[in-house]
Amino acid sequence: MQNKGLVKFFAIIFALVSIYQLSFTFVTNHYEDKAKAFAGGDSNKEFQYLDSIGNQTVFLGQTFNEVRAKQINKGLDLEGGISVTLQISIKDILKGLSNNSKNAVFNKALADAESMRQGNQTYLDGFFQAFDKASNGTVKLASSDIFANRNLSEITVDMSDSQVKTILEKKVAESVESAYRVFRERIDKFGVSQPTIQLLGTSGRILVELPGAKDIDRIKNLLQSTAQLEFWETFKNKEIRGFLYSANAYLESTEKKVDTKKQEVVDNTTSEKSELEAILGAANNDSIAAEPVSRGPILDLMLGEGNPEGPILAYFQARDTVKVNALLKRQDVRNLLPADQKYARFVWGKPAKKNEGVVELYALKTNRDGIPPLSGSVVTGAQDEFDQFGKSVVGMQMSPKGAKIWEDLTGKAYREGSQIAIVLDNVVYSAPGVTSGPISGGRSSISGDFTIADAKDLANILRAGKLPAGADIVQSEVVGPSLGQEAIDAGMLSAVAGLIIVAAWMAFYYGRAGWYANIALLANLLILFGVLASLGAVLTLPGIAGIVLTMGTAVDANIIISERAKECLRKGMNLSETIKESYSWHGAMRPIVDANVTHILTGVILFAFGDGPIKGFATTLLIGIATSLFTSIFIARIFMDRDVIKGRTLAFCTSITKNWFTNFHFDFLKLKKATYGLSAVIVIVSFVSFFTNGFDEGTDFVGGRTFQVRFDQPVAATEVGDKLGQVFGVNVEAKVFGNKEQLKITTKYRVEEEGAAVDKEVNEKLYEGLKPFYKEELTYDQFVNTGEGKSLGVIQASKIGPSMAKDVKQNAYWAVIGSMIAIFIYLAISFKKWQYSLGAIISVAHDVIFVLGIYSLTYKIMPWHMEIDQHFIAAILTVIGYSMNDTVIVFDRVREYIAGKTKGDFNKIVNDSVNTTLSRTINTSVTLIMVLLIMFIFGGDSIRGFVFAMLIGIVVGTYSSLFLATPVLVDTMPRKDKEEIEKRHKEAQEELAAEQA
Repeated sequence: MQNKGLVKFFAIIFALVSIYQLSFTFVTNHYEDKAKAFAGGDSNKEFQYLDSIGNQTVFLGQTFNEVRAKQINKGLDLEGGISVTLQISIKDILKGLSNNSKNAVFNKALADAESMRQGNQTYLDGFFQAFDKASNGTVKLASSDIFANRNLSEITVDMSDSQVKTILEKKVAESVESAYRVFRERIDKFGVSQPTIQLLGTSGRILVELPGAKDIDRIKNLLQSTAQLEFWETFKNKEIRGFLYSANAYLESTEKKVDTKKQEVVDNTTSEKSELEAILGAANNDSIAAEPVSRGPILDLMLGEGNPEGPILAYFQARDTVKVNALLKRQDVRNLLPADQKYARFVWGKPAKKNEGVVELYALKTNRDGIPPLSGSVVTGAQDEFDQFGKSVVGMQMSPKGAKIWEDLTGKAYREGSQIAIVLDNVVYSAPGVTSGPISGGRSSISGDFTIADAKDLANILRAGKLPAGADIVQSEVVGPSLGQEAIDAGMLSAVAGLIIVAAWMAFYYGRAGWYANIALLANLLILFGVLASLGAVLTLPGIAGIVLTMGTAVDANIIISERAKECLRKGMNLSETIKESYSWHGAMRPIVDANVTHILTGVILFAFGDGPIKGFATTLLIGIATSLFTSIFIARIFMDRDVIKGRTLAFCTSITKNWFTNFHFDFLKLKKATYGLSAVIVIVSFVSFFTNGFDEGTDFVGGRTFQVRFDQPVAATEVGDKLGQVFGVNVEAKVFGNKEQLKITTKYRVEEEGAAVDKEVNEKLYEGLKPFYKEELTYDQFVNTGEGKSLGVIQASKIGPSMAKDVKQNAYWAVIGSMIAIFIYLAISFKKWQYSLGAIISVAHDVIFVLGIYSLTYKIMPWHMEIDQHFIAAILTVIGYSMNDTVIVFDRVREYIAGKTKGDFNKIVNDSVNTTLSRTINTSVTLIMVLLIMFIFGGDSIRGFVFAMLIGIVVGTYSSLFLATPVLVDTMPRKDKEEIEKRHKEAQEELAAEQA
């Protein structure tokens, strides 16, 4: 090896830089452990401790905050916390840009855009498509009643649709960027370490990750608030309550007319029930009151009325607000409003903490356009503070223009003795009266039933400014810190066990050369972690799996080199010539490069199409391939060259393994009819199962809500599923996940509806449904929030909306198909014959179908989850990479033997090629299978299905490389090419015999 000194220099530099980069992680962990010990489980104290030392110098002249920013970041599945993907409403942005156009074609296009949107197509593109279809060329986007309005001076009525589309794309992108900045401002002030917020392409989606965050409901409120602040005059109770009674009477009479018979049945049942309860009550000396007679649809839900002089019309249960809204929005009901109240807008107050579940109903004095007298745009500052009674409020400062309008508004309220409602995101936070005259100076405050945290969050939201459009959570994941620690423990155990197994096998099989490979492997791991730290990469549980898998593949290059070296020694070469030949392009380098390029292609595609943890897996896999190539090719050779210099013997085997897999002459092609038949049966059975048994598609692909719930005693999954089905009113699936005290619960209940209120309702229903299954009483906060050290309740929760699931599924298809196309093209270029590519692709397609078939056939009976989700796709792509790697090694030897002087016909040449690579194929497969078995046993429940797919794939990939890919190559090779090869080899053998004679 030339420039050995330079290689040693770079190896030492890489190692030192890696140690330096990793030192920041060790120092950060040291101080975080001190913070946890100081806080004693109190997350607020822990945060305060770390915040207090943030600017202190702790390591190499750097502050703790600077050191922490350079550590290896842990993903949510290891750290615990909350991750959400927010979808900015492009529909709302377009409405705003059109000045809320009433154009029928425009509004139809808005309504149709989502349904017409193809997978991974943006809403904006869907809107353009829907508008073109709805208008059919009769209406232009630049119409004066659509986008040629005062909000968009850039658009004029003479513009074409294509010109307008370009402007709209720019405007929408600016609005999404504005939303991103608002979220960045909110998150930076929230108080979690190392938050992540990033735009996801041009989809209008924003990813927010908050490691260590625990208060779920609070965070979702913070993220989903549009900060649409408005100030409205309110109707007094006495002014509009007559409408509620009129509406109630009208609805009651309407219902009786529609279904008199049904009402009679209900009345009779109620009467009989009341009589029975009266008898039972008398018998037990109890005073059980009979059910009250129905007072009507609205009054039956009403808990009580407000003060006649106040703004509160009535009180209702929060769970009944949807029903009341539906009644009050009916046009026939609104027609009952008097002329001076016809624009009244009914809104709800902020749920009170003292009377949990009870909300107030207000009526606002709005106008035809729905424009408030004063909006939040005039607020120039906001801060949390305390009023004269020591209660938390949010103080606001307005601009001069806003201050003048506020003075006029409060002056009018003072004269009329009315109230002004302060409305944020369509919720009334307070509706105070004005008792001391007009308020000048623009100073005001929002009061309510606030905790200190509530006031801080609201002030934070108002300071950051309002969003340009609504933001819905289309995907979310919540991981408890206890589950994160379990994942770390499982990952570390599998990594250490995998390292020991691989190192032991290499030393056992290759002797001293195996120990050199192990040194290279340790150097690889050191450099790999150093690169991860320097790039600021996020380490996830699948990422750890990628590192463990890298250990299996890292020794592959050393195996190929060692196998080539053994062949050279058998030919009589000395050690120096053997090492030089083994590391040459015509020796081991060409198959190593070809095999790793195919692996890299699948890793790149996985990174491009994957999300979150899958990107983490792809990142570690790609970095691991690069670092393992460096260490295998350069580090191990340094030791081998030293043996040459010192005259040592290096046999690349041990006395036990010396003759393993040598002189092997198995006729693989002789079995091709049997293997073709077996593979055909596998494919047919798999496809039959696809159409009859289907798959257990995860929420990644179909949408839904998933909860991983831990109990304090064993529970029956079917019983839990049935109980929750009654609570939710829809099908709920419950499966044992790991052990009988832990379930994975999946439902599609209200998954298409967005908003923090919906998510909270789902959590509350889940809590109510599962309470009976706990021996010890658990409060709602204990059940749903991920407290430090928590081991019961919801330890992981995720949600993915239908539109997001559609995109994920589309990405999965393209990832698998794209990887196959990319590898087909690469192999066709590298081998210069399409028959090699065809054999490899058929082999890989067979492996993918086989793994899918196993999952389809067995998902109902396996004791671990076997969902088809993003993790499964990552496993499939890994299998594709490995199968290609294995096949390419065989094909490289076929190409070498075809170009050489091997004796025999074409079939014998191919058989000899396969037999001479058998040792490498088996060794690589054995190391990978051992590593995957370790991961399967110790890696944790969350990746067991993921590892199982890879385990099955490696086994079937080895089979297909030997018994399928090569026969396809032989059968598709043109006869004339075979005859030419055989003729050339025969002539070469004759020339060799003549020379020897």
